[in-house]
Order: sequence, then structure tokens, then C-alpha cells
Amino acid sequence: MTPYTKTLIGHLTRIETGSMTARLADGNEGRLPRISTSRDDELIGQPGSYVAIIQGDIKILAVITSIGEIPSHSGNGSCRSIQLIPLGEIVRSGTFQNGIKNYPVTGAEVHMVDKEDVESIFIKFRAQGFAVGNASADETIDVCLDPAALFGRHFAILGQSGAGKSWTVANLLQRAVKTMRNAHIILLDLHGEYSWEDNEGNRHYAFDSKTTRYIDARDLEIPYWLMTFAELVDLLIDRSDASASSQIAFLRDSVHELRNKSNKDLGIGDLSIDSPVYFSLQELHAYFETANKMSSNFGKDKGPLAGLFDQFLMRLQSRMNDARYDFLLNPKHRTSSDTLPGLLRDFVGLGEPRAQITIIDMSSVPFDVRPVVTAQVGRLAFEFNYWNPMFKEFPLLLVCEEAHSYIPREGNSQFEGTRRSMQRIAKEGRKYGVGLAVVTQRPHELSETVLAQCSTFICLRLTNPDDQAYVKDLVPEAERDFIDILSSLGQGEAMIMGLAVPLPTRVQLFKPDPPPNSSSVDFYRHWSSGLADLDVDDIVNRWRRQDRLHR
Repeated sequence: MTPYTKTLIGHLTRIETGSMTARLADGNEGRLPRISTSRDDELIGQPGSYVAIIQGDIKILAVITSIGEIPSHSGNGSCRSIQLIPLGEIVRSGTFQNGIKNYPVTGAEVHMVDKEDVESIFIKFRAQGFAVGNASADETIDVCLDPAALFGRHFAILGQSGAGKSWTVANLLQRAVKTMRNAHIILLDLHGEYSWEDNEGNRHYAFDSKTTRYIDARDLEIPYWLMTFAELVDLLIDRSDASASSQIAFLRDSVHELRNKSNKDLGIGDLSIDSPVYFSLQELHAYFETANKMSSNFGKDKGPLAGLFDQFLMRLQSRMNDARYDFLLNPKHRTSSDTLPGLLRDFVGLGEPRAQITIIDMSSVPFDVRPVVTAQVGRLAFEFNYWNPMFKEFPLLLVCEEAHSYIPREGNSQFEGTRRSMQRIAKEGRKYGVGLAVVTQRPHELSETVLAQCSTFICLRLTNPDDQAYVKDLVPEAERDFIDILSSLGQGEAMIMGLAVPLPTRVQLFKPDPPPNSSSVDFYRHWSSGLADLDVDDIVNRWRRQDRLHR
């Protein structure tokens, strides 16, 4: 890093572990001072700008979080003060390192830093070429992230509706496939934002169509027999039912027996209850039906399970008869165990055509089973590399849009199996080359375990106090003061914290090209000069056929 020869702007008046206060230099009272730099005159004290604190051999880089007033030395009036968060030290070699070992004392000089000084901090990741935006404090500085830490150690994109989450996802993935030609990314698209059809039936992508494969979740057919026992419980059993415990116990025995019954031709031996082996759902229904009607004492008395499975049978039969669930409960293609390899090839982008990004469109999946299906997709990504002896050479990234809707925080028993599957990825995925990206507008509704395993946080605008407090508890203590900035971020602007960035940085993210189909509806424009009439018959027809056109 270049020596600090910049204009002195103030002196420290207070030092704490995670924050400092400085009084601006005499002569700056009543106005914001300016200094001359390579970019012409600049205002001093702008929140988000960097300063250097120098005292003897101690050189600390800090960021300004706020500007205020304190009583002047003369006792008449007041003078300007700035609040600082220390970020790290500049060591003797001139390089930046995170953390503070040696603190200055009051009276230490505060200097502005030049563009070259700040750039030298980000230069450590520039070789990978993974630039995601410009520093908000200086738009001429590209902010580069460490893709190994970002994708390999899990990350979260947090922001309220309209803050730019979809743009951020598109931006990161577009740059990933350009800089890393062997990327393997699975994107769970819950709203059809990354691939959609226009009125003429032409499909559009938020990524290069040559590197992307779109799959409707219903066409992919991730059938019931691939589910773990916990996922089958979530799908088939109402936990609020008084006989739920009996249903779960009988389901366990039945599924285990049926999987091993279907395993005769595979010759593997006794199978686990979670082994991905085909079994007949009709046979499972018959098992429950027989037990529900069984009598004892030569037909004089009811059997111990008689009548306990009425609700289960009704629930299962109604879903088996519902065409919306055919992709899950009545698959057309995945009707035997030997169809699994083809499914996995399509799933990870090794099918035809090959793809770096596989978009799995979940928007057509019924809401009540969407959590189960999304968890199954996530588990398949984990299981694929868990059993893959070449997992270190074939890392996968799973991107979970609207993650709070199917990875809820503890206490919601409705999605217990779903949550456990995703938490396993969060806790163990890194060991087997499975990265996880969770995207949510409601952080405080998302599993604490999953968020706590994320090493990088890309925080867009968050104004909800509950969400801010929740995120503040997740990030390292030294970075918690940055959470207060989130409510003032603009659209597409983020505070990035964690392992993938050398220091917490406020970034104006690059606009993705092409953008996803996530822009808000312009009420004024369409109410002023929009459609005067609609084909309501076509709307009704689509509703009946459950065929929604993504526009």
C-alpha cells in the first residue's frame, strides 16, 4: 500500500473495540471540509468513505458511518465529528489484514485515503476477475469477490421486495459462467423470473441460452420414490392428526418393506428406508387400506390399527387423483429405479444439451407441495456429490430463491423434513463440493441454522426492524454496526460482508445483462395507457388447465 501522505482531516477522541470517534480538524467547523485528490475536490465525512488512522507504526483502515457535532474546544458552539468502524490494519509490508491487534490512543491522526490505497485492498481478489460492482464511495473502483469463498462457503442474498435480489442473482451467475467455463449451477426459480415466454411463445433467459437449460419441475419428474422417509412424512401425513404417530410408524415399516421388495433385481442387499429405489404407491395405499380394515379375534373385534388411517387414506387418494400432482405421484417416465441416472444427468447439466446453469422452474408446482419438491431438489444435489468420488473436481452450487418459504426457522413443524434436508446441505455441503446460496426477503423467517452457516452476506435494502435485528445477530460482532446502513441503501446497492470480500464494502452492483423478468408493474403507465379489455375466456381456460403463461 502506498504511504499515507494525504491531508489531515481530524484526530481521534474516543476508541472502543468496534467503533471510534474523531473530531474534524480545526477550521472545518460549520461546513464539510474538502481535500484535493486525483479525482478533484472531495467532501470529507461522507458515510461509507474510507479513512486511515495513523499513530506511530499503527495504521488502521476505517470506514465512516455517520457525521455529527460535539462541543468545540473553546466551549463556544460545536464542531464536526465522525463515527468510524475500524476494518483492519496496514502491516509493515504495506498490505491490508483483517482485524485489529494494536489500537491507537486518543489524539491519533485521521487521514483521507486515495483511490490507490483502497484499490490495493481489493487487488487480492482481482486476479480471478470476478468483479460484481463498483464501490459506492468511489464508482471508479471495481469490487472483486473471491469466488472460491463465495460459492464454496455458502452465501446469503438478503433484501426486501424491490431491493434487487433477482438482479443480484442474475449478476453473480452471469459473471460466474463467463469467468468459470465449467460452472455447474442449479437454480430454483419459484416465480419464473429467470426464464419466461412472451406472447408469441418465444422463450427468454436471464442468462446466455447456450449455457442454460430450462426445465419445468413437472417435466423433470422428481418422483415420490426418490424422497427420503422424512420428506414422505411431510408430503403424506398431517402432523396435527391425532393418529399421526401411528401413521408415521406404519409408513416407516411399509416403505422399508416395499423398497426391499423392489430391490430383488438389484441384488444390493438390505436397503435403507431412504435408498432411492422405486416402489409402488398403489401398493403402499393397499397396505394402509388393509391395516385400516383389519379385524382381530376371528372378526369379532377391530384390529389395533382399524380406523386410524382414514385421514391418511383420504389425503393420499385425493392427491393421487389430482392431475396437478401427476409429476410427483404418477410419473410417466420415472417408473423404475434405472431411470435415476438420466434424471441426475439432466439435473446437474450433463444431459443434452450440456448446460452450466440448470433453471428448475417451480412456479407451476402447487403451493402445498412446493416445499417438499424444492427440498428434494436440494437433497439430490447433495446426494449426487456425496456419492460422487470426483466431488472435489465437480463442485455444484444450489441457488434457493424465496428460501424462507420452504426452509423456515425452527418451530414450524409443517416442513420438518424439508428443513432437515436443507440444513444438512448447509452444515455438510462444503465438505462434498456443494455450495448453497439462499435468497430471501424475510431473513427472520428463514432457518437460523442455514443462515448461520453462510460465510458471506450480500445485504440489500432492509427496513424491517425484525429482519435487521436478526441479521445483526448473525454477522460477526465487528461488522454489526454496518447493519444500520441497510435501510438507506438504494436499488441494486448492497453491503457485502464476510469471507468473499476483504472488508465490509458498500457496493453498487452491476446491472445484469439481460435482466431477469422481475421488474415491478408500472401502475401509472398501464393505468394511463394500458389495455382497455382482456380475453377473460382465455384466462379462465388457463386457470382450468393450470397453464400459466410467464410474461
